[in-house]
Amino acid sequence: MPEGVTKEADIVQNLWNGAWIASLAVGVVVWGLILWACAFHRKRKNTTDALPPQVRYNLPIEILYTTVPIVMVAVFFFFTARDENTITKVEGKPDVMVKVDAFQWSWRFTSEYNGKVISVVGTPAQKPELVLPVNRKIRFDLHSQDVNHSFWVPAFLFKRDVIPGVKNVFDIHTLDKRSTYAGRCAELCGVDHSRMLFTVKLVPQAEYDQYVNSQAGSAK
Repeated sequence: MPEGVTKEADIVQNLWNGAWIASLAVGVVVWGLILWACAFHRKRKNTTDALPPQVRYNLPIEILYTTVPIVMVAVFFFFTARDENTITKVEGKPDVMVKVDAFQWSWRFTSEYNGKVISVVGTPAQKPELVLPVNRKIRFDLHSQDVNHSFWVPAFLFKRDVIPGVKNVFDIHTLDKRSTYAGRCAELCGVDHSRMLFTVKLVPQAEYDQYVNSQAGSAK
């Protein structure tokens, strides 16, 4: 898994790790039962071809293999629903507001910060760069001008569809991991889908302030 660069990414990673641990534990139990059955119930030499005693009903076992999966699914559902509600919660005022306009086949990012507006537009040949400050709450407001797209930054461990006529909004809290991260459209949207790329650059607050001051008023 890529290293997460948001607080929400840590939640996703923990849920993923927990799911893998639980799945492997169940797998070990199932594999163990299969091997045990193969070893202790195999056909022995010098025995007749008669079938072993048949048991039509075994109420305790039937209750066991019914209740255990129900409990497992309930546990998985609880943790998944809990973390999903945390990740998708939108509340309060963000430090930076980013309007994302997806179109065939690139992106337009319009950022609002302290009353100043910055706009960056890309093309399939020139991917746009979205600059954001570290340790801040960022809100994304997603819009599509034509067909279905999907806003995906692998380092966020999160993606959200961009659908015409549907307003999708989500918040992230950036960590202090200063670097440039790849982003892309994750929904097949036409001929140049593979070129619908962008980057997200996380910078210190002072550098972001300089960037905003130099780019303010660039929205058209």
